Amino acid sequence: MLMFLMSRAGVVAAASLSVFVAACGSAAISTPAAPTPTTASVATPIAAQSSVATSAPTSVASPSSAPASVATTSSSTTAPTVNASAVTLVVDPAASTASYHAHEQLVGRTLPSEAVGTTAGVSGSLAFAADGTIVADQSKISVDLSKLQSDESRRDNFIKGNTLQTSRYPMATFVPTAVQGLPSPLPTSGQVTFQLLGDLTVHGVTKPVTWQVTAQFGDSTVTGDATSAINITEFGMSPPKAGPVLSIEDGLTLELAFTAARQS
Repeated sequence: MLMFLMSRAGVVAAASLSVFVAACGSAAISTPAAPTPTTASVATPIAAQSSVATSAPTSVASPSSAPASVATTSSSTTAPTVNASAVTLVVDPAASTASYHAHEQLVGRTLPSEAVGTTAGVSGSLAFAADGTIVADQSKISVDLSKLQSDESRRDNFIKGNTLQTSRYPMATFVPTAVQGLPSPLPTSGQVTFQLLGDLTVHGVTKPVTWQVTAQFGDSTVTGDATSAINITEFGMSPPKAGPVLSIEDGLTLELAFTAARQS
């Protein structure tokens, strides 16, 4: 009897243990299944990252148009104006002279000598365009020949009265038409040698001449010397012969010593 009861108790205990184990096993298996919803919730941030990456380049691309508008504004602001480089040189009559140099043969001398006549009546201006070319209709140099003087008054009177005929043609004029060898724009310092071409009118006759010019440039003034060779007879005049002057060569040199104010 005792054995039977013990056997029954063992069966009951075994059954109870099986039920407990089953219950514990079921709880252990159901606990790890909980992370599955967590994995599903993580997928939401991934989608958020995808949307952020897509919108970021779109918002950055819009400023790319800014440099184009800036470049356009800069171009219109820095464009140079033509008149900015135009320069006019205005001759200072108080500091400029015109002269002629002629070889003459005097009575009683075996060797020729040089005759020099000078006038202070010089005026006018030279206008240069922005590209360095001469503006002819705004450029003209005038010389008062009636004021010519040398070291011999009899020579002066004869030349002015008979050769130049200053009572009829008192002024000589030069209108420049071109310049060669002069830098553009005009320098503001240093010495420059160049040629000035144009039309010279003396005694009512106009001829093309070329002046060899050496000028010293400054910020506000230009000083220099210009020379040109001509023949007296080309301008409808005869070489003078009077008083102590036995003869004067046909060819002579004209010289212009000038000081000019620089104006922009």
